[in-house]
Amino acid sequence: MGDIFDEPRELVRNEILELKESGYDVEEAEKLFSQYLWLERHFHFEDARYFFYTIFPRLRKKENFRYIEPSELENIMKESDFEKNSENIFSEDCLLDKIYGGWLGRAAGCTLGKPTEGFTRGKIFKYLFSTDQYPLLDYIDSTNIKEIKQLDPLRLRATKGKIDGTPRDDDMDFSIVNLICLEKKGKEFTSADVGNTWLENLPYYLVYTAERVVYKNLVNGFAPPESAKHINPYREWIGAQIRADMFGWISPGNPYQAAKLAFKDASLSHTKNGIYGEMFVAAMIATAFVNDNPIEIVKTGMKYIPTKSRLYEAVKYTMEIALSNDNWEKVWDIVMEKYGGYHTVHTINNAAIVVLSLICGKGNFEKSIAIAVQSGLDTDCNSATVGSIVGVIKGAKVLPSKFIEPLHDRLDSYIPEFANFKISELAKRTLYLIESREERKGGNN
Repeated sequence: MGDIFDEPRELVRNEILELKESGYDVEEAEKLFSQYLWLERHFHFEDARYFFYTIFPRLRKKENFRYIEPSELENIMKESDFEKNSENIFSEDCLLDKIYGGWLGRAAGCTLGKPTEGFTRGKIFKYLFSTDQYPLLDYIDSTNIKEIKQLDPLRLRATKGKIDGTPRDDDMDFSIVNLICLEKKGKEFTSADVGNTWLENLPYYLVYTAERVVYKNLVNGFAPPESAKHINPYREWIGAQIRADMFGWISPGNPYQAAKLAFKDASLSHTKNGIYGEMFVAAMIATAFVNDNPIEIVKTGMKYIPTKSRLYEAVKYTMEIALSNDNWEKVWDIVMEKYGGYHTVHTINNAAIVVLSLICGKGNFEKSIAIAVQSGLDTDCNSATVGSIVGVIKGAKVLPSKFIEPLHDRLDSYIPEFANFKISELAKRTLYLIESREERKGGNN
């Protein structure tokens, strides 16, 4: 996710693709855009505004588009199998171990996938196979991989022998940001509160795609949910999905609450499937506290996705293929043949990889995060999400030391006061967000 997405021609190009995927007839827009690119040496923001304000609003949805994809919580609940849950009672030690496991799992998964972010599966396979690292069993060794040795220093910090704490990454920054927001506002926070927390804590050039567009929209006075819609062609990309963890961590055994909290965060920057992705992941994380079966965890998460949406269809299809085939590589081939056409950081194809990794990983932490990375696309995001879910299932105490020890219980961040911060302290602060100490005391789980 880079600066190219700020460019006016990329905004228009990606909006045309977004509208096409959403069932609109974009033929007129495509022809006009081609003419602009041919006639004009430069494509300015004034040109982009003309498309967003004049051309795109007059496009019409095709009659044969069969999906129903609302962006309002009430309508999402109507179109899904939303189910209320009661929060389970845990001993405090058990709960902290699982939350800490989620934080560590997310950090390890993010670090494992960081060197190959945006790479295709074929490219990753070539690199790993040529250096005798396939299948992936540990952090990537960059010693003999020219393309990775030439990466930026932050990516190199995520390779074997160079890891000294969790390198800074936006995937981890957003977990901290949501912690800050919840500590200030509690579970009654609003989407506007999330936006204000972004502006107070995140540097503009360290957020990407939808988040960067929304950052700009907030500064220019667009309040949510309009902040998610204004000149934002990335509103169904993965940005919200990577922000889900905190809402699952503070909702142990309560996916209903997790999904509703995630909605408030997601609707600041995303619509439709972009929102569903965060609700899906938050619900799965909440379920992982009380269920160690990845299949059942995915099925529970699906209850919080509209059943006639593209994301629901992709998750259901991926699960069916994964359950009928023990070879994750074959599952990947079949699933990506159908959903590989989406952008590398779209919600739908990356959510499919998360599901594939969970089911084919069968609850094994090492195998699950490795599949997520070897699958390509947004490798750090997907491996971080998978690591968080399986980390909650397992708890911190039993996570494999080869992935955890190099992190030294530290997480780097550009957020003020959180540079080189203890992950265990983040876990404790997360625990205190759930309920009062008295209400948390109870039986063991």
